[in-house]
Amino acid sequence: MDKKILIIEDEPDIREAMAEAIADAGFTVLTAENGQVGFDTAIAEKPDVILLDIVMPVLDGHATLKKLRQDPWGQHVKVIMLTSMDDVHNVGTAHEQNITDYLIKPHSSLAEIVNKVREHAIT
Repeated sequence: MDKKILIIEDEPDIREAMAEAIADAGFTVLTAENGQVGFDTAIAEKPDVILLDIVMPVLDGHATLKKLRQDPWGQHVKVIMLTSMDDVHNVGTAHEQNITDYLIKPHSSLAEIVNKVREHAIT
């Protein structure tokens, strides 16, 4: 398959659990602990799909997504927002930046997250 998935998530337990589940599904996994590291990793590694948390230190998910969309490569990368923020403002702001999908962490199991990654990485 050889698809690269980048997980940008500041919570180590969540980041590691997702990384393990996605790697077990046969993907190459990259991780970043904040938006700035995530942005730099994305530009350097050009992953097929990015899982992006919103609430993070240094650079939050919205700012990271905005920076990605300003980059010629980043304009078209598939981004799945993965967050506990389910309010209309955050969902709307994310969709304005042409995200691929929006998952609410407390309502999404690891299996569901892996299925979304698989769905978007293959198309």
